[in-house]
Amino acid sequence: MHVTFCAVEAAPFAQTGGLGEVCGSLPLALAKKGVTATIFLPRHKSIDFKKFSVETLDRHLSRTVLSPKLDVYFIEHDYFRKRDGIYGDGHGDYSDNLERFQYYCAQVLKVIVERCLKTDILHCHDWHAALIPVYLQEHYRHSSLSSVKGILTIHNMAHQGIFSREKYPHLHLRETLHSPHYLEYFGQINFLKGGIVFSDKVTTVSPQYAKEILTKEFGCGLQGVVRARPEPVVGILNGINHDIWNPATDRWIVQRYTPKEVTEGKSVNKARLQEALCLPGGRDIPLFALVSRIVHQKGVDLILDSMEQLLGMDIQLVMLGTGESRYEKQIRAFADRHPQKLWAGFKFDDSLAHQIYAGADWFLMPSRFEPCGLSQMISMTYGTIPIAFKTGGLVDTIQPFDAVGLKGNGLLFEHFTKKDFLHALRQAITLYRDQEKFHALRHNALAADFSWEHAAKEYIKAYQCLLSA
Repeated sequence: MHVTFCAVEAAPFAQTGGLGEVCGSLPLALAKKGVTATIFLPRHKSIDFKKFSVETLDRHLSRTVLSPKLDVYFIEHDYFRKRDGIYGDGHGDYSDNLERFQYYCAQVLKVIVERCLKTDILHCHDWHAALIPVYLQEHYRHSSLSSVKGILTIHNMAHQGIFSREKYPHLHLRETLHSPHYLEYFGQINFLKGGIVFSDKVTTVSPQYAKEILTKEFGCGLQGVVRARPEPVVGILNGINHDIWNPATDRWIVQRYTPKEVTEGKSVNKARLQEALCLPGGRDIPLFALVSRIVHQKGVDLILDSMEQLLGMDIQLVMLGTGESRYEKQIRAFADRHPQKLWAGFKFDDSLAHQIYAGADWFLMPSRFEPCGLSQMISMTYGTIPIAFKTGGLVDTIQPFDAVGLKGNGLLFEHFTKKDFLHALRQAITLYRDQEKFHALRHNALAADFSWEHAAKEYIKAYQCLLSA
């Protein structure tokens, strides 16, 4: 079986978030199971060709090899190699993103045909690659790709690739496809809608999110399109890369530790984190952390609404991330007034993020919606307990702690309200003071397995099912 991954970001080449993590890790996990994989990426300006031993094949294409069963091709164009960002800059999305990602989608298929590259499955990710299944059905059904199947994975339904109707000629598709049954969306063009309609299979990144996108609340206007598909969307939970996120081998943390060494390891890392961030030392005070984009989706406003009460408790809080300036300004004001309790850093700092996961006791993740979420998996891998809203992949990965039976690996609050959030925070402080229960909770979190092995098995099943249909 040969699977071709089509995505505009993939670690370690170019990454802005979970999409890049998935598209970099899943092909490697599949390759370990004997699946031959290929990744197609745009050649972004930030990609270091020397570091990754990339060879130029022609002015439109470059290539490198990650393993005997994993090649990576880079689509070359000024659209990508002369832009600092993947999607946009400080002023917002690039105005020609329709042209940029249309070119990428069309060029992937052209390269596969012209170079006679073998593939059985075209696995496309999010709206940026969603035209590939459309072109596959429309332009390549009588070519060498006639038997190839197209799969679309939706990582976040809120991002759909919506553009003005006037740009439709740039897609090089027949006019009849700009209709409510295909790519038309309230008079505009919708890339993701086209991908959903034309793909042979649609998946998303957690079982719970596969259910949620059928609803008005989370379907973002496309719930009817998803429901109209002949077969249901399949939810396959993402994993995390344990070569990067592993406290036993992590080069960024001050003391490495295994689950058997977690008490001492966490204590040392917590003390170093407090020292580095100029917070009062001491293991008795619970340390809460947030490593996230500082944006509306992540529930930052809920934290801010609760901040006065939160900082009135006997706790410390560390916040790391970048995002909306209005939130950063409010958080900075709280940090200035409470420097002994709150530290905030508005930057991308990979090494500090690792130290925070290793040193914190509790991890805040009050996302309004979360298709899968990786941070809660990472935090549990480090023995840091997540506190999250009951939504999306957070439901699939966090089992609420039962203080009587000592079962469960985190805390979930039922309603997205200040009242429920503060109740969860108070519950966390109470549990932290009961070290027997807290240690049981921590060991439950460490016992959870979020490796890519499980996801790889599920994707292979999906591929085989599709090919045998």
